[in-house]
Amino acid sequence: MAKIAIVYFTQTDITGQIARAIAAGIEKQGGTEVFSHRIDGKEIVEGRFTNTEIMEALTECDAIIFGSPTYMGGVAAQFKAFADASSETWFNQKWASKVAAGFTSGGALNGDQSSTLQYIQTLANQHGMVWVGLDKITNTGEHGINRLGTQVGIVSQGIDGEAHSSDIATAEYLGERVASLVNKLSR
Repeated sequence: MAKIAIVYFTQTDITGQIARAIAAGIEKQGGTEVFSHRIDGKEIVEGRFTNTEIMEALTECDAIIFGSPTYMGGVAAQFKAFADASSETWFNQKWASKVAAGFTSGGALNGDQSSTLQYIQTLANQHGMVWVGLDKITNTGEHGINRLGTQVGIVSQGIDGEAHSSDIATAEYLGERVASLVNKLSR
């Protein structure tokens, strides 16, 4: 059975809502196991993510979907600590040829969330991963999939503590898309 990981940080739970929707999309596809990990501040010691069990578990996954809210035009410090801790994994290319995707959230319609996705995509590319974005056009209306028109991954907007319903639907779609691809590749 294929295994897909979702690794993310969230402070307000908007990014967490998106992560859970991605997991629901993965589960819709069947034939896959979802491994989800929310980065916790307690895992960061002197600025470095230190959970070796999680890093080892990720090497056993067929895909990793990364997520972080956008803070000041980039990933949150907690996610960056995780990314920096992946340098040993990078050195040994333990994530090479795995499928990767990404998601972010912010309070604004455009708070430079694309910069966050570009960082996450660069991280995946450095690890030799194969990036999967969205394949949905953006003219599906306010409540349709990919309402914000970002093809590289999911950009979501938090409003009064809730992710927009279209962003939730987009997250489920991305989960299904990644799971479908992983299932095809593992045959």
